[in-house]
Amino acid sequence: MASVQSTAKPSARERLLAAANELFYAEGVQSVGIDRVIEHAGVAKASLYNTFGGKEQLVRAYLDTRHAATADRITRAVAEHDTPREQMLAVFESQGRQFDRPDFRGCAFIRAGAEAGPGGLVQEAADAFRGWMRELFTRLATEAGAADPDALGHQLQILYDGAGISALMDHDSTSTVAAASRAAASALIAAATGASAEA
Repeated sequence: MASVQSTAKPSARERLLAAANELFYAEGVQSVGIDRVIEHAGVAKASLYNTFGGKEQLVRAYLDTRHAATADRITRAVAEHDTPREQMLAVFESQGRQFDRPDFRGCAFIRAGAEAGPGGLVQEAADAFRGWMRELFTRLATEAGAADPDALGHQLQILYDGAGISALMDHDSTSTVAAASRAAASALIAAATGASAEA
């Protein structure tokens, strides 16, 4: 039974999402036409429309898939630490490890949101991810005893966003960006909680 499962061909939905993930993330959601996704996935055009309805719905599904994967990665990184302070820093450490990936192209949600018109499914997906990040930082800030958890959560989200953009744009050393963002996060957390910043 296991050998049957291992050789089973992915469904049209899985192939379309894999193709969308590869092409949209590498080249942008507006640059990649629907025909390229269909060709890359090796499915009939009708499969896309029957499964997703259209390109905007496919982009939304692609972003939802990335949201789930990113949330899982960050949640696992946070769970490896005991204190809220360490957990907040673990978010930046997890992000920093992504900077070293050869296929790193920045934040999929910022990129797709910047290309999308306001109020559509793509913007909803980008907003949902950013809302999740803000809630995570704010919850951990509350648990760490921050005087103003909302403010610290907002500051850490801005830092997270900026680090991703810097790692994409500053091609010289992504490890420098990762170290700088973690150090800045440590200083912000220390200032907000009255604790000493970690060296």
